Parts: sequence; C-alpha cells; structure tokens
Amino acid sequence: MNEQLVAKPAISLIGVAARTTNAAEAGPEGQLAKLWQDYFASGIAQSERVSNGHMIYALYTDYESDASGAYTTLIGHERAAGQADTDGGLELAEVPEAKYKVFRTKKGPVYEVVAQAWGEIWSYFEQASLERAYTGDFELYDGRTFDPENAEIEIYIAIK
Repeated sequence: MNEQLVAKPAISLIGVAARTTNAAEAGPEGQLAKLWQDYFASGIAQSERVSNGHMIYALYTDYESDASGAYTTLIGHERAAGQADTDGGLELAEVPEAKYKVFRTKKGPVYEVVAQAWGEIWSYFEQASLERAYTGDFELYDGRTFDPENAEIEIYIAIK
C-alpha cells in the first residue's frame, strides 16, 4: 500500500449518511452496503447541489472515540457553492482543514481491497508515531475511471 502526507482545506460534503461501528459492520447489522445502495439510488452525482460529481467521498466522521466506537459515514460529493440547505433525505457534513496520511490500496475487487486497506491502516496506527485525529477520514473514488472489479482507492486519514 502506497502512502504519502498531504494538507487539505476544509471540505463541505452532501450525501447519504448512517451511524455505525466497525463491530456492526463485521456482522449482519452492518449498514455500509445498504448505504452504498442508497447513494446510487439517490442520483446525487447528477444534482446541481454538488461540484465535481465524478469524485465520490466515503467520509467517516463524528467519531464517538476511536476506531472501536460509533461513527457516521456519509457517501456523497463536495457541496456546490451557495447550496446551504438540503432536502430529499440528504445530509451535510463539514470536514475541517487537516493534515492527512494518504494510503492507496492495491488494485482488485473494491470490497476486498478497501477492507484489506482498513485492516492495514488500523495496524499501522497501532505502531506508528503519527496519531489519528478522528476529525474526518475519507475514501476517495473517481467515478470517471472506477472499475469495481479492478479498483485502486485513496484513503485519507486525518492526523494530529
């Protein structure tokens, strides 16, 4: 898995959201698969409320504590300027300006490479001198070139 450090400005996102835990996602109570279905059914990528509709964010935010606590996942896009309110069941999220350690998955089926990458990320931060900020982490997908059977995804982890 390739890694780099970057600074990013604050991001305002709009999309569909659910609250969950990693423990729930490992079992039958997981909500993320349905959340992805809700995202694709929403048609938000073509909405005038988003900018860069081809860039899909899977944001992990509102952490209760750390990787073992509850968090909110929002799947969506950058909110277009001047789009203050939402309707149609969409949610807003603000990601603060932050420094990120960026991990790039290897290529393969998206459900496999993303799950494997998160396992490696959790292991990495158990040993690393860098500390996670838990302010907003996200997976970034480019819809223009996305192939679910041969995906390569960037995962941004906010650090202190």
